[in-house]
Amino acid sequence: MIQNGDRICVGVSGGKDSVLLFHALHLYRHIRRHYDHDDFEVIGIHLDPGFGNMDFAPVRSFASEHGMEFHEIQTDIYEALKAYPEADGRLSCSRCSQFRKGALTNAAKQYQCNKTALGHHGDDAVETLFLNMIYGSRISVFEPVSYLSVPDITQIRPMIYVREKEIIEAVRQENIPVVKNSCPNEGVTQRQRVHGLLESVYAQFPSAEKNFLSSLSNEEQLSIWKKSE
Repeated sequence: MIQNGDRICVGVSGGKDSVLLFHALHLYRHIRRHYDHDDFEVIGIHLDPGFGNMDFAPVRSFASEHGMEFHEIQTDIYEALKAYPEADGRLSCSRCSQFRKGALTNAAKQYQCNKTALGHHGDDAVETLFLNMIYGSRISVFEPVSYLSVPDITQIRPMIYVREKEIIEAVRQENIPVVKNSCPNEGVTQRQRVHGLLESVYAQFPSAEKNFLSSLSNEEQLSIWKKSE
């Protein structure tokens, strides 16, 4: 995922996943420089969607205290989302994700980065799989590494095999600041419903938590129907 000479832009939303990733890559850079004698650069970029009521001062101070390059960019994502609501009037989460990834790619190019790093973890991957099957009728999940040819940039997800509970514990131990999400959809999304469903499955079938994530890379035993001619 990370090579000598990379300049990596971390999308810092303010949530536990992205702030921990920013901090972890900063520490990993020092480890690589010491043991492997190579180097890469890491910058954090927060794209303010315009929801309001988000105090980023703690993250800003944390980055400054640890010598981490951090930038904040104002966007009109919220206004754009309000112009294209879902049928029930709520904001579109999928459209928001597209807007944010596009804005992050543009910011990465602006700051001469060749890679963007996203804070998705293992539980996100499994939830995405179920979301795509339930709502999209397809077996699909995002890739740990994906190359976008048009902007000539690579997306990486370094925490893809990390579980959310491990992230929560790491954030607690490292005293990493987290900013409360002020999105109007917070807590009432399709992803939240799938998250609750999976938690109930794990409670009844503990092995499923490990097996669901392992299945995403089990190409040898992939078996799906083929359409008849």
